[in-house]
Amino acid sequence: MYKKLAVAIIHGIGNTTQEFAVDMISMINQEFDKRLHHLVQNPSSYLIIQPVHWAKVFADREEQLLEDIVVKSGLDFQTLRRFIIHYLGDAIAYQPVETAKHNYQRVHDQIGAHLNILAETAGNEAPLCVISHSLGSVIASNYFYDLQFKEQEVTSVVNEASPLEKGDTLTLFYTLGSSLPLWSLRYHDFDRPINIPSSKLEDFHPGLTGEWINFYDKDDILGYPLRTASESYHKTVNEDREVNIGNVFTSWNPLSHFRYLTDKDVIEPIVDGLVCTWRQINRL
Repeated sequence: MYKKLAVAIIHGIGNTTQEFAVDMISMINQEFDKRLHHLVQNPSSYLIIQPVHWAKVFADREEQLLEDIVVKSGLDFQTLRRFIIHYLGDAIAYQPVETAKHNYQRVHDQIGAHLNILAETAGNEAPLCVISHSLGSVIASNYFYDLQFKEQEVTSVVNEASPLEKGDTLTLFYTLGSSLPLWSLRYHDFDRPINIPSSKLEDFHPGLTGEWINFYDKDDILGYPLRTASESYHKTVNEDREVNIGNVFTSWNPLSHFRYLTDKDVIEPIVDGLVCTWRQINRL
């Protein structure tokens, strides 16, 4: 029996539906099968992919806010205001505040719950790949930062006996249209990125290599390079890969921000990393 890989896909800003990753999962599975069908039957069956849907934490309140202060007040530009409330609202609502159960924690609880599902299906020691888009990359970075550097403060892990859930098997990290450099403005010294791969990965998969590739489109006003953010990010992020996201109608404008998850120039390098990792752990 071959070992499995665990993949978490974390969405970005906006009123995202539960089905946000359906097309991406299909594309990843098809490409993974194409690369490995000559070695094993049904290769993608060893690829366990879990979408992480956190938007529901804010969705009801954002809709209520829209109704109460936009619709009932008859404000102009209601479509644009809906965009602002759902998209900028996510970023504002995610900010930590001094309460016992703030939204920061509630979003992280969603990450922990989905990693628990992944661990139960792929195995507690399965190498973990995280694909994160937009604000999702900030959330993922914060989540694993807390696990790696504030371990005693983390309460989102469901099964403390699971290396995967504790981030110990984190191997691959792909950030798509990331706004992490903007979030650096919150800190005086933005110089401590998460470890990719996890410093504890060697305990479970000796010799396994990992990577952090950051994808950005120069036309995407919400996506930025990361390696220039600081010296530490330059050392930790393997590559800032410029891509041309979207189609003839969107690739040249800010709407490209919402096209990363189904662009082949993003999918193919991610599958490269998945194939390499899967072959390493299965010695193929």
